[in-house]
Amino acid sequence: MPKAQRLAAGLASLTLIAFLTACSSGGAVVTVNGKAITKGAFDDKLESSPVAKQVLSQMVQTQLLEQYAADNHIDVSDADINAKENQLKSQYGAAQFDQMLKARGLSETDVHNAIRDQIIVDKAVGKDIKISNADIAKFFKANHVAYDKPDQVQARHILVHDLPTANMIEGKLKAGQPFDALAKQYSQDPSTKDKGGELGWFRRGQMVPSFEAAAFKQPIGAIGPPVKSPFGYHIIQVEARQAGQKATLTTAHDQIVEQLRQQQEAPLIQPFLQSLLAKASITVNDPRYADVFPSPAPGASTAPAK
Repeated sequence: MPKAQRLAAGLASLTLIAFLTACSSGGAVVTVNGKAITKGAFDDKLESSPVAKQVLSQMVQTQLLEQYAADNHIDVSDADINAKENQLKSQYGAAQFDQMLKARGLSETDVHNAIRDQIIVDKAVGKDIKISNADIAKFFKANHVAYDKPDQVQARHILVHDLPTANMIEGKLKAGQPFDALAKQYSQDPSTKDKGGELGWFRRGQMVPSFEAAAFKQPIGAIGPPVKSPFGYHIIQVEARQAGQKATLTTAHDQIVEQLRQQQEAPLIQPFLQSLLAKASITVNDPRYADVFPSPAPGASTAPAK
């Protein structure tokens, strides 16, 4: 499984955890015509669902990976995590990456935890993988087009719902008021407004057509006229552009090494995770989850709920 897909799977599991955590806080969850649905009743319903088993399984897996890393002196630094996150933002586009997290209700901390788990797995199963220069050259010859860099634009925007407001903001910007301050005040895009409207770098195909067309032709630094999209009206400022480049073996080298490493790691990951689970001593204190973990497993036991 490619690394981006593995992270997406990890983020999906974190979404489940965030959902259950959010729903398990507070007193009465809702009151219907004066009759309360209590937190305890709602918790019982959630904890009996298949979703709860998936969450528990993911939490146990994370705990096993943390223990494996400690036992095998695998250190994952903040710099390692940030580097992987930046690679993902480059692959998805910063704006789309932020939108994906928002849609799943995930925080930066959630993402960092998922990336940390991924790095531990990569270091565990990839330590003996060898990739030769001949392998790299062969792969580049067959796939060089995939490593060409497309034209890119760095831009920021302010999104509002109606044209009169957009025209008013355009006037303020052209009168010299700061873009980031107006974005924080007026923008209806929650993923960028607190960052002054910053979208980061993006390539063709990552934005809706009308926005893309404006961003790729608008003069750098200029405040463009409002652009209509299905989301509303955008006031765009292009900050920089990068022309596309044809890949060479040198420029694609590191990406190819990473991709070949992922291909060789893929069949090793599930057996590794299963081996951690099989060796673990797991006590299941709630009989509802007795079937979540393999049985019998060395050192595993189950105990009735108290």
